[in-house]
Amino acid sequence: MLKMDSHIHSEYSSDSSSRIDDILDVATKRNIDIIAISDHNTVDGTSEVLAKTRNTDILAIPSIEISSTQGHILGFGCEENIPRDLSPQETIDKIHDLGGLAIIPHPYCFYRHGLLCKTDYKDLKIDAIETKNARFIVGYCNGKAKNLSKKENIPELGASDAHYWKFVGDCYSLIDAEKDIDSVIKSIKKGKTKVDGKGTSNVLLSKYLFERRVLKKFD
Repeated sequence: MLKMDSHIHSEYSSDSSSRIDDILDVATKRNIDIIAISDHNTVDGTSEVLAKTRNTDILAIPSIEISSTQGHILGFGCEENIPRDLSPQETIDKIHDLGGLAIIPHPYCFYRHGLLCKTDYKDLKIDAIETKNARFIVGYCNGKAKNLSKKENIPELGASDAHYWKFVGDCYSLIDAEKDIDSVIKSIKKGKTKVDGKGTSNVLLSKYLFERRVLKKFD
């Protein structure tokens, strides 16, 4: 089984300042085998991480987190930008046209644009959902996603959703796959995954947000 963190943000996301080099350093120290830089509405981070991992032990999967009209969707396996503000199914169709997987991150987290807060999953051709996103306060949203995964046999993933490089690998998936992109995508579709890891410390997360949003204004 390989360790995969499929949802990480870099400095190419407006709400993150993490450099790719720092992300890779933490991933290496935490023995993460597979990562995906899933930046908001851009694949610029994907382009950089693919180049920097070409001759390393870490496999980078192309990815992008797209803002649809009803919430966020990961285009896992996509190397091209997908327009924002399309309907959820239009976004998913674009992802599938590029050979990617439509993964729903933090599906029931209303304050983070969780797609299933506004949209019925039965109306969408989704490929997987996050059932353990490390950025939670009490775990209710993760629990609801876990129940949906079991009820409808939807493949599940765990991810750090790290906007700060120190949180990379807090939560992750264990995946039964070879270390190549096609194998990883096929294994997710077949549900050969298990979520693992921990939630990001709310104390450390609050400290990071305070420093980024408050103290930075006085620099």
